[in-house]
Amino acid sequence: MKVIAVVLVVAVLAAVQLAMAGRLEQQGGITCGQVDANLAPCIPYLTQGGDPAAACCSGVKSLSGMAQSTDERRTACNCLKAAANRYSNLKDDAAQALPSKCGVALNVPISRTINCDTIS
Repeated sequence: MKVIAVVLVVAVLAAVQLAMAGRLEQQGGITCGQVDANLAPCIPYLTQGGDPAAACCSGVKSLSGMAQSTDERRTACNCLKAAANRYSNLKDDAAQALPSKCGVALNVPISRTINCDTIS
């Protein structure tokens, strides 16, 4: 009887451990550090205009691939919004045109004013 109880306890603990690991993996997602690193090469374009550098477009493409779930898109949106607000000389029209200039369909807008909770 004691052996069965021990086996059941171990099985329950293993199930809890797996559930916790899955939850942590889901929360891992995208970070503001990743967003900032991918878009850092875009700062000259976003503040001065012209054409985005190849490294900038590479970062935009990478960011597009990272933000797959609704939670990841909302996180990316909040990161982009915070980053945009750090640059008072950011050109809003350049920010809006960036994905198309790079040939990428970015499912997260680059905006200082967007309500990121509306992103799906």
